[in-house]
Amino acid sequence: MTSLFDPIHIGAITAPNRIVMAPLTRGRATKDHVPTPIMVDYYRQRASAGLIITEATGISRQGLGWPYAPGLWSDEQVTAWTPVTQAVHDAGGRIIAQLWHMGRQVHSDVTGEQPVSSSATATQGNAHTYEGKKPFETARPLAVEEIPALIETYVAAANNAIRAGFDGVQIHAANGYLIDQFLRDNANGRTDDYGGSVENRVRLLGEVTQAVVDAIGADRVSVRLSPNGDSQGVNDSDPASLFAHVADVLNAIGIASLELREPGPNGTFGATDVPRQSPMIREHFKGPLILNSDYDAKRAQADLDSGLADAISFGRPWIANPDLGERLRADAPLNAIQGMETWYGPGEKGYTDYPALDKVES
Repeated sequence: MTSLFDPIHIGAITAPNRIVMAPLTRGRATKDHVPTPIMVDYYRQRASAGLIITEATGISRQGLGWPYAPGLWSDEQVTAWTPVTQAVHDAGGRIIAQLWHMGRQVHSDVTGEQPVSSSATATQGNAHTYEGKKPFETARPLAVEEIPALIETYVAAANNAIRAGFDGVQIHAANGYLIDQFLRDNANGRTDDYGGSVENRVRLLGEVTQAVVDAIGADRVSVRLSPNGDSQGVNDSDPASLFAHVADVLNAIGIASLELREPGPNGTFGATDVPRQSPMIREHFKGPLILNSDYDAKRAQADLDSGLADAISFGRPWIANPDLGERLRADAPLNAIQGMETWYGPGEKGYTDYPALDKVES
């Protein structure tokens, strides 16, 4: 019987356990999106994860609208990420960078330009800016002629990730961001080769993934999807048909792993009654499948036992528990998470100041 604590091969990565650290936006970079020294400590503390997936990391100024989130498009950013990856490796860990374009979720006050998306749509609610929250703006549709340059920004960021010492990358195609805005039909009203049919809506994800694979190797490329229910205003009328085709495309490319964020009716980040698509996706995608959303150890082990998942990614528990794997193995209590005001703010409070288990017990 497979255990959470058994090793697993994820492409080129040999992970010592199946407890993955999910991407968690924390906002500790500079205003110019350069990683800072405190991020070295944060990721080093969590190196006992089987695999760390970094916080979402921008591929370009156009696509990064979250204040103080890091990027991977400049030499300065590569240089600043390098001690992070070195610290994780020195502590025995493995780490991949999540590549992020937010699409219509950005605000021009942060990026300096009108947001782009599959179509001229806007997210309901407010965007985060350096001056506080402001209403989301209507995006302009990306022209077909712009898509090759967009794909090249993913490739450049992937190459930069390897230069910075990352073990690979994860393409962020979930949570209502740019690629998700192309995938799902309530956000994509295009009538060209990137809209309409399932095959057309999946085209951008397939092209981005293939280009990144061609650049750094399939065994170092992962993808993240959110296939069930609304995610930041992005949804689909027939998720089973859509994501069966997505899984077929990614399986044919041969990526190292596929991660699914699947909220339930009482999810902590989004909630939905739309059934999980992982049982269907499991039939189409034959590589390592990583599942995410509000897992505890018991439910995680159950999905490994059934064969539904090969590994489980935990999100918020890693915020407060830098040694989450050890705590799960020992069935030890988890640290209580501090208030949301510490999740994205500057400084060590609620970031690097959570005690490890040995400090609690001593």
